[in-house]
Amino acid sequence: LFHVDPPKQGRPPTTLADSREMRGSNSNASWAFALGACLFAVAGLMGLSSTQNNGAMLQTSLAVSNARLATRCVRPMPRSGRSVAAHAGMSARKSFASHLGLRSLSDKSDACEYLTCRNPYVQSQCARSCERSVDAQARAQSKRVVGVSASKNTVAAGSKSSHGYDYDVLIIGCGVGGHGAALHAVQQGLKVGVVGGHDVGGTCVNRGCVPSKALLAAAGELHKLKAQDHMAALGITSGPVAFDRQKIADHANNLASTIRSNLKRSLEAIGVDIIHGKGTLVDSNTVEIGLPGRIDIEGSVTAKDIIIATGSVPAVPPGIEIDNDRVFTSDKALKLESLPEWIAIIGSGYIGLEFADVYTALGVQVTLIEALPNLMPGFDAEIRRLAQRVLVDGKKSVDYHTNVFATKVTPTTFGGVEIELTDASTKEIKDVLEVDAVMVATGRRPYTEGLGLENLGIETLRGGFIAVNDKMQVISKNGETLDNVYAIGDANGKYMLAHAASAQGISAIENIMGREHIVNHRNVPAACFTHPEISFVGVDEETARKEAEEGGYADKIGVAKTSFKGNSKALAMKEPDGMAKMIYRKDTGEILGMHIMGIHSADLIHEASNAMTAGQSLYDLRMMVHAHPTVAEVLDELFKHADLEHVANPEMAPAMAMA
Repeated sequence: LFHVDPPKQGRPPTTLADSREMRGSNSNASWAFALGACLFAVAGLMGLSSTQNNGAMLQTSLAVSNARLATRCVRPMPRSGRSVAAHAGMSARKSFASHLGLRSLSDKSDACEYLTCRNPYVQSQCARSCERSVDAQARAQSKRVVGVSASKNTVAAGSKSSHGYDYDVLIIGCGVGGHGAALHAVQQGLKVGVVGGHDVGGTCVNRGCVPSKALLAAAGELHKLKAQDHMAALGITSGPVAFDRQKIADHANNLASTIRSNLKRSLEAIGVDIIHGKGTLVDSNTVEIGLPGRIDIEGSVTAKDIIIATGSVPAVPPGIEIDNDRVFTSDKALKLESLPEWIAIIGSGYIGLEFADVYTALGVQVTLIEALPNLMPGFDAEIRRLAQRVLVDGKKSVDYHTNVFATKVTPTTFGGVEIELTDASTKEIKDVLEVDAVMVATGRRPYTEGLGLENLGIETLRGGFIAVNDKMQVISKNGETLDNVYAIGDANGKYMLAHAASAQGISAIENIMGREHIVNHRNVPAACFTHPEISFVGVDEETARKEAEEGGYADKIGVAKTSFKGNSKALAMKEPDGMAKMIYRKDTGEILGMHIMGIHSADLIHEASNAMTAGQSLYDLRMMVHAHPTVAEVLDELFKHADLEHVANPEMAPAMAMA
């Protein structure tokens, strides 16, 4: 019955391969009936009792399973080697196998053959997952998206991994780091579960880099339209500019919602179980699932390896109480529920600078408060000076206080906020400001409380970070390495950026697979999305010279610089403010650091970071061609004008001589 002549026009498909060709037709119902008759015949031959296979049960199983098998089991196999039938939304896990009495089959591969893989085409696509898929079906309890069991208030774990655990890898946290680890794990053929389905996307997608870029996109357009001299230079006359605060806020919220849905679907499509709830470590292989205020979410799951990817929350200094009205963090600011006339932003790092850019575009007066002697700590000194001139000193709506602590922040009875500023050196009160609102942007702290770390003998470092080795394996308070427990992203504090978390997650999976891998965080780029943007990778000049002095190669350090004022594309756009700076070794041509401020610099930095990761030297890079006119030629200028000691790559000279 499964092997007949190819389908002709006007009749329903009679094989699963036929259904692939006719998926869009209206004949699925007829075909489902035919396949159902086959399955009924198989059940009868196996001596199943009539009570197990009455007409109502058969119709239910046909409606739930047959049509879905027709449209899903025949999709191409993903790169991981597992069939999409085992991964991508088969409601067959809802127990249609048990409805047909397949629990009595002694050979699970036979059951899979009857249900999904009888057709040769489907066999080739489903072979690796048949046994696992039918085992899950026979359990008759689990759903593809793990959550609350339909019959009990427990977490349903699905089929076991090849090691006897519920999962090969269980990831606690569903942000960018956990997402990257999950994708890579599935590509390696691992069974993966992710805890934290109530917050898919984590901080970055829901309360961080994604919605903030929506606000910055609106801010960028407003900056352009308000810059009448800039527009006039392009021959454009601009009039009064207006904006709708709520629509800008809606854009940020809608973007976060879209990306969150995309991430969830990308995990579901490859068969990752998304477990709703909060994970607590019981031991090195067991995680208890629960959710405050939800008695219907409870249970536990097991895994051979566990990855902690719980992200971070805003850090608030002592003496500051958040009321989410007049004193708030970036979490609240992203909602853009109101616009104060004057806001003080405590902290002038990435978060503080980006929100200063947004608020000034929306007509708000901004005061930056920084505890260190200079604004923008962590940036290269020359880039910092240029950025301050363009982003702060060049704007009438921005002022700042440096080398002071905001030791006391108090909402007043008159609707404002009073800020007590204390000198960082003398510890004496220096000034008192009264503004309409205060945003705290003093960095972030890891979200590691309540994870049950103590159950594994893990003691967090100062600030709440989890100690890990270079392979991302967790180190206990006794200094012992927990071979199967990993921590990535903001939880370990190595480099608190979303894409760094993803890189660490991929690295952790590589180490789980037995392929030693270490992330070189110096090659991970960073960007601040102000207007213009700032980006960098590697070390700054001060650090490079210090390390060279200690390493005995101080005379080998070179510095190359170029201005956006000499770039044709930047001039065409009337965006000349910016510079690029490269620190390198004159002898080897190795790039030690790249720092850029200017239009599109967040995109430009990847050429340098990828070259550093790939081990390409300036001897190689200066021979590469860049399209003209493009802003990318800014880097081409740096590569070509580096003062190298050799005409050609010294490492290639012996090989060339032999040739």
